[in-house]
Amino acid sequence: MKVGFVGAGKVGCSLGKLFADSQHNLAGFYSRSSLSAQDAADFTKSKHFQNLETLIEESDTVFITVPDDAISAVWESIKHMSIAGKMICHCSGSLSSNIFRDIEETGAFGFSIHPLLAVSDRYKSYQELPKALFTIEGDADHIGDIKALLEGSELKYTVISADVKTRYHGAAVMCSNLVIGLIRAAEDELLACGFSKEQLSDAIAPLLLGNVNKVLSVGTEAALTGPIERGDVGTVEKHLNTFEGIDRQVYKTMSLKTLEVAKAKHPETDYSKLELLLIDQED
Repeated sequence: MKVGFVGAGKVGCSLGKLFADSQHNLAGFYSRSSLSAQDAADFTKSKHFQNLETLIEESDTVFITVPDDAISAVWESIKHMSIAGKMICHCSGSLSSNIFRDIEETGAFGFSIHPLLAVSDRYKSYQELPKALFTIEGDADHIGDIKALLEGSELKYTVISADVKTRYHGAAVMCSNLVIGLIRAAEDELLACGFSKEQLSDAIAPLLLGNVNKVLSVGTEAALTGPIERGDVGTVEKHLNTFEGIDRQVYKTMSLKTLEVAKAKHPETDYSKLELLLIDQED
């Protein structure tokens, strides 16, 4: 199965490199930026296509790895070409395969294939892709071909449906991008305590990494510690009275979610006073 890429950014270059190295099935790249496509082709030892239609002709599977806002426009160009029997894929986390409007009339099969990974480097992230879980969503009758493609590069995957794609992407944002905001909130409060910026990493790293590793090892309930689990109303109230603005909102919201974990872990414990405190507190 020959794979071609429309778009030669971080995701396209990384996935293309992985396919080229593991399966030797990479046709090459086409991009509006000829230089970008040439660089990607050189990196993956594949072909730089000057013409989009030629890439389509020489590919059995086409990955559209352009920014989300451009996927629809690329599809509108491709759908009028000879694509019957081909797999047309995008790698957007938030968009489903439904963006390939009227694809059934073309004889092609549409998929969204998304790695749960922050692909941050055009030339290095391919090494991290085997660690990621990929989600596949699309044409049910031909999804086996996409599974085989990923399995050929020893990639892990799960299948989801189009109607949960937005929820899935939001969940990915929660455990990736939004964690940055949570860490910044903690940093801001530590700075207010007199910590220097140089000390922040040393202060946060053991707590952050220890918790993440524990959760991955035993799950959220077993990993939970702290005043929420203990039902320590007095301590939580002091925290709420100390924090201000958005940091207070973050603390309150995350405490309510953490309380759900505590209740599941200790169903015999009465958390009603703590819950009332968190619900009644005005922002």
